[in-house]
Amino acid sequence: MPKSTRLLVGLIPLALLAACGEEKVATKTAADEIHPVEVVTVEQESLQRVINAVGTVRYRRETPLGFTTAGKVATVRFEEGDFVKRGALLAALDTTSVGADVSVATAERDRARSEFERLKSLYADGWITKARYETAEAAVKAADARVRQAGFASGTAQLYAPSSGVVLSRNVQPGQVIAAGTPALVLGEGDYGFVFRVPIIDRDATKLRVGMAADISIESLEGAPISATISEIDGRANEATGAFTVQFRLANRPQLRSGQIGTASIRLPASTGGALQIPASALFGVRTGEGLVYVVDPDNRVETRNVAIERVTDDFVIVSGGIKPGDVIVTSGLEKLRTGSKVRAIRAPG
Repeated sequence: MPKSTRLLVGLIPLALLAACGEEKVATKTAADEIHPVEVVTVEQESLQRVINAVGTVRYRRETPLGFTTAGKVATVRFEEGDFVKRGALLAALDTTSVGADVSVATAERDRARSEFERLKSLYADGWITKARYETAEAAVKAADARVRQAGFASGTAQLYAPSSGVVLSRNVQPGQVIAAGTPALVLGEGDYGFVFRVPIIDRDATKLRVGMAADISIESLEGAPISATISEIDGRANEATGAFTVQFRLANRPQLRSGQIGTASIRLPASTGGALQIPASALFGVRTGEGLVYVVDPDNRVETRNVAIERVTDDFVIVSGGIKPGDVIVTSGLEKLRTGSKVRAIRAPG
């Protein structure tokens, strides 16, 4: 073997040893590198959550009013939007037919009573049987019932306002023939005040209770929001939307109108469950409903934890699982870290 070849072969092991040494030094240096990072301590959720929902003002009672018998409408005295006082005559049917029914029923009752009085004396003298007497007595009772029925029909041929309020809907015109029970007018009964109704998704509706406070902001009204409390929560969700209707009782105000649009801000108490609040900057590798955080251990090295994202607020992300109150997590400088990286913790301001 030539001398130059023997020299080259002898240098190869030395070069390999040098390369291995440099790799070990580089690996050791990377492992021991200390990364300055900002950290915070995980806390239990302490934020008071606010639910905002858009809804509408309504009268607490919006009552459809109709006639108990079919007939021809004779008069309608008010238009939509008119204010009416309790007891005001709103509309009436033509009473020609019902008046005739009353006259016929009264005449039949008088005839039945006269016949009964005649048979009563004959029964007392033994000229007729008891069955004949009881039949006449029953005829009188039936005639009396028909008079009351005809009188009721005559009395309900007029619609009177059960409360002071506003005519919200007028569905009939004079001369129109309507069936019994058809709503002729819808009255917003002002005596019972106003409510504010909003649809709330099921996840939030389960956290609400009757009596909870809220602020109602009506877009068409100036000034401060109206203070209100929850008065009713639907027991069943709307089949089309899946939302529950929540109702708030409102104090009477002259400016309130049925149909006004507003927003309810409902204040929920702070969570007492397992939710934790962390800064959004602590999350990385975010996927649908979950993400990763770096937790600093007692040796100032980081380990990766998976957390579930419950919801996002203006200042924090509410998470659960993977971490616990008191854990120290990295909020800044995450891009340089790997599991096991050594860090120098700097407390985040605030």
